[in-house]
Amino acid sequence: MKRQAHLVGSVGLRDAETVFTTVSDILGPCCSRIPDGETGDRAYWIRWQHEVFASHPAFQPAITTRSLPRLVDEMERTFFKLADRTDPAELAFGGMGYAWEAIESYRTFDQLAGEGRIRSDARFQVSLPTPMALLCGFIVPDDRLAVEPALEAAIVAELHCIERGIPPRRLSVQWDVCFEVVAAEGRFRLPYADAMAGSVERIVRLCRQVDGATELGIHMCYGDAGHRHRVEPSDLAVVVAFANGIARACPRPLDFVHMPVPRNRADEAYFAPLARLELPARTHLVLGLVHYTDGVEGSRGRMAAAQHYVRDFDVATECGFGRRDPATIPELLRIHRELCG
Repeated sequence: MKRQAHLVGSVGLRDAETVFTTVSDILGPCCSRIPDGETGDRAYWIRWQHEVFASHPAFQPAITTRSLPRLVDEMERTFFKLADRTDPAELAFGGMGYAWEAIESYRTFDQLAGEGRIRSDARFQVSLPTPMALLCGFIVPDDRLAVEPALEAAIVAELHCIERGIPPRRLSVQWDVCFEVVAAEGRFRLPYADAMAGSVERIVRLCRQVDGATELGIHMCYGDAGHRHRVEPSDLAVVVAFANGIARACPRPLDFVHMPVPRNRADEAYFAPLARLELPARTHLVLGLVHYTDGVEGSRGRMAAAQHYVRDFDVATECGFGRRDPATIPELLRIHRELCG
């Protein structure tokens, strides 16, 4: 099977149409699913959700900081707490914007496919954060479990709205799993005791909500603030354990699982846990080993190390690249294409 390129989500070009046509022109048949690039306000992953909490009457600001452990950027972040006399059982969210953005972008995607400007069999990719990402990104620790049911219901409602507005057979949904991975490495505290088991249970619950005709994937991440990880993994053991746990418990097969590979890890030891990977035959492994800074040669070195343990895999970057210099993106896409050759 010919190797494919996977785009994690954000692509820092001008707008969705530019993303669709640029990806199609450069990657062509090497890319079977295309995201809208999460352009504009959505470029910094979940940061655009700040207003959802800031404008909600059930929340009030608790702390604002520019310095958090293991984050190298200095972006201002506000964490919210439940307002006095708020009953978490009555908590509800309105639209969070994910469905609106996806359906608007899909109109452009569908039009371009009809005009033959992008491949007609490509799926439109939507990347969604887990509720835990939003809880850890915006809610104070003491209130996270109390807010979780309402926030999970809101994300699932966004998913269902997306599937009503976009034919599932043309849709690919990717769950972005970041805080959970960092916590399983022991570098972040989640609001439940067992970071691995508790996270797998929650992720499988989300996967269960995805229509059977919709393509389903998981992106596992160590964070990308300032192009630096929140924790540098010693190897792929944690993400392999996540992949195996989700695949075993998920009521439907996963279509792809993405795992990050740091630029300086072309050693076999990093990839050795892949020998324990137990994915269904239809599930594509995607290794995020493409790095702009060392291009095709460096990426091939990491591919060669991985091939000691797995033969078939697709390629991607570690994370989205919506915050890099747009002038570098065509070349980064061409690196993907050459690796798929």
